[in-house]
Amino acid sequence: MIAKQAEIEKRDKTPSPSEGDCVYLDHNATTPVRPEVVDAMIPFLRETYGNPNSVHSVGQKARKAVEEAREEVARLIGADAGEIVFTSCGSESDVLALTGAAQNVFNRSSGKKNRIITTVIEHEAMHGACRCLAARGFKIEKIGVDENALVSLDAFKNALADDTAVASVMFANNEVGTIQPIAEIARMCAKAGVLFHSDAVQAVGKVPIDVHALGLDLLSLSGHKINAPKGIGALYVKKGAVLTPVITGHQEKNRRGGTENVASIIGLGVAARLIREEFDAHLKKLSCLRDKLEAGVGALPGAHRTSRAENRLPGTSHFCFEGVDGHHLVVALDLEGVCVSSGPACSGGMTELSHVLKAMNVAPELGRGALRVTLGWSSSDADIERFLALLPRTLDKLRTSQ
Repeated sequence: MIAKQAEIEKRDKTPSPSEGDCVYLDHNATTPVRPEVVDAMIPFLRETYGNPNSVHSVGQKARKAVEEAREEVARLIGADAGEIVFTSCGSESDVLALTGAAQNVFNRSSGKKNRIITTVIEHEAMHGACRCLAARGFKIEKIGVDENALVSLDAFKNALADDTAVASVMFANNEVGTIQPIAEIARMCAKAGVLFHSDAVQAVGKVPIDVHALGLDLLSLSGHKINAPKGIGALYVKKGAVLTPVITGHQEKNRRGGTENVASIIGLGVAARLIREEFDAHLKKLSCLRDKLEAGVGALPGAHRTSRAENRLPGTSHFCFEGVDGHHLVVALDLEGVCVSSGPACSGGMTELSHVLKAMNVAPELGRGALRVTLGWSSSDADIERFLALLPRTLDKLRTSQ
């Protein structure tokens, strides 16, 4: 245990992608791929290049590595290896979970179960899937949230009905970091006989997750949010749950067609193992850095922390600043070598309120000054100090120029 802690501390002191040219504080958008992940992937791009579905020895070497990676991903979320389906990304996992489950339940119920329950703050992948399902005749019911982006359990319970096919609630919000009462919602769904899915793309690797203990039927995750490559994701499918495939084919036990992305799957498996090994120390580090960040920003005039939910992600901070435009603030900080996000989309050079901030009833004049700062494996005290040193004068420049 002491040796493991020393190894973690040594890694924390090594140069990271956020040192040097820029301070990278946008880990909810994507994370740098860890060196150990890259090293593990390279042999599967050069020597062990076989198709894992081939029966010869070259293919079976790839198959063995894929299954070992599957076991690592399963361990990370408390699942069984056979319950993990590899996909191309978190968005595909979301779409497969929602549309695949909804269509299967609809078919088995002879069309009687055609209602989808979700929330107003979900990722666009979920909203898009809902639009597609609505075009097929499904009823879509979206639950609202309070000023902290927290879903009301009473509202969710009241929404459950005999015709509900699937419910989906984001585990943790990608913009403000609020963590939802997933275990309680899962119990409601189980009691009502409704399949329950959670988009945990932002939660995996940042909070403890045990899909069996939580009572989840389906859970989505993404590689590039946990220091694995972009273009790889996974979907947990509880044993016994059946999905209608979105991409047909015999791969992934007929649940998702297409030849597996072997090298990236290996990378995801290594990233999952590293998270498990370093989990407690990593969460403690993120929480300490976030507290330091929020204390510094909170002392600035005209700064407001957006969500004050008690239960939120350790590495996600969201603020609204009076008298500035969030998009302009992001650009100004980028010119100073700090990479952050405004969160909301930009239109015509002016920041508009995101669907999340609108759902939280954030005042438009305040919400236009939104800034999301997110931390990860490579974040350091030096990053926070540099950000806090640059932010006040950047705000002053923007305010005086408007």
